[in-house]
Amino acid sequence: MERWTNKVAVVTGASSGIGVATCKALAEQGMIVVGLARRVEKIIAQTRPLISPRYQKNLHPYKCDVGNEDNVRAAFAWIIEKFGSIDVLINNAGVVYNSYIIDYDNSEAIRSTVSTNILGVVWCTREAHHNMKERNFDGHIININSIVGHSLTESAGLNIYPPTKYAVTAMTEVVRQELRTRNSKVKITSISPGEVKTKLFGENYEYPADMPLLAPEDIANAIVYCIQTPPHVQVHEMIIKPVGEKI
Repeated sequence: MERWTNKVAVVTGASSGIGVATCKALAEQGMIVVGLARRVEKIIAQTRPLISPRYQKNLHPYKCDVGNEDNVRAAFAWIIEKFGSIDVLINNAGVVYNSYIIDYDNSEAIRSTVSTNILGVVWCTREAHHNMKERNFDGHIININSIVGHSLTESAGLNIYPPTKYAVTAMTEVVRQELRTRNSKVKITSISPGEVKTKLFGENYEYPADMPLLAPEDIANAIVYCIQTPPHVQVHEMIIKPVGEKI
């Protein structure tokens, strides 16, 4: 990870779950970490205290709704003005609503999911790549995907969430091809976890006692692994499942 010491990593969805674990892992590896979230106060109150004291100064929270293009432009402009670069982007922000596509009264939930899970990835990827290209820097973009972006087994009740993750799978490959046509050395990786113990389904959601689960730290460790691969090695897709998972 020496290459990334004092380099700038942007982590979306930094106020909970995988985002928290990723901010901690990258900050403790010596990176400057900008955590983006709508609930920026949670980054300050909950994410920063989990980081080892000597590395807490490496975390910089910024309020941003990634589904809002103007928000994203403003956030990335601030990052560049303050730190001068964007070297690694972790597209982690995501939402899911427990409902059915075929039901009424969930139109706003569908819009919110598409806005965050698809357009948020587009807006952030575009801004990060533009900065990497301007600087001729071989950065790394990581999309936090899901196994439901590859298999629709037991997806009823997840509304439009699985289709948005299929979109992330396709987008990762399309961007890889776009980068190749530009002779860019910027890497892009999709990491698709199975069930992870997070608050994605709500603060009070209780997972079944017998359900195999990954920890957010497992995904953060996978991110660290992917970004420290040699320049000629690109991990394009990583699927991570807890032992015993049904899907």
